[in-house]
Amino acid sequence: MPKFLIDECLSPKLVEVAVKAGYPESSHVSWLGKAGWKDWELKPFILEGDWTFVTQNSDDFRGPAEDPGSKGQYADAALHAGLICLNGPYGMRWPVQCDLFQAALDELAGGEQFVNEVIEINLDDPDGDVAVLRYPLPAEEL
Repeated sequence: MPKFLIDECLSPKLVEVAVKAGYPESSHVSWLGKAGWKDWELKPFILEGDWTFVTQNSDDFRGPAEDPGSKGQYADAALHAGLICLNGPYGMRWPVQCDLFQAALDELAGGEQFVNEVIEINLDDPDGDVAVLRYPLPAEEL
């Protein structure tokens, strides 16, 4: 069962959403004394702790949208517990963040294992619709 680590760029209220959905070990970066840590400092903590990381800083962790895994903190992560990217406008309020995170949780509700994968939840303004994208990272070899 995943345990979610919410990035400091996102509201701690996302932890409440995770716990309510049945993920009681979830936490927030700032609650664990990691606020202000650089991405490269946070990466070993995430990987060693077997956290599923939730962030809005998608490019920093998965690399550029057009070429995920070519750069970013997860580019050389051979094994990770998943990455969730909530892609919306800068400064989006916590209710929108919670809605996007709930969409990611809904994607995981099927129960299949979430290892070495990314779920991106993209807010398509102005409609308020969301698009869900799920793919392996690192990319599967053909």
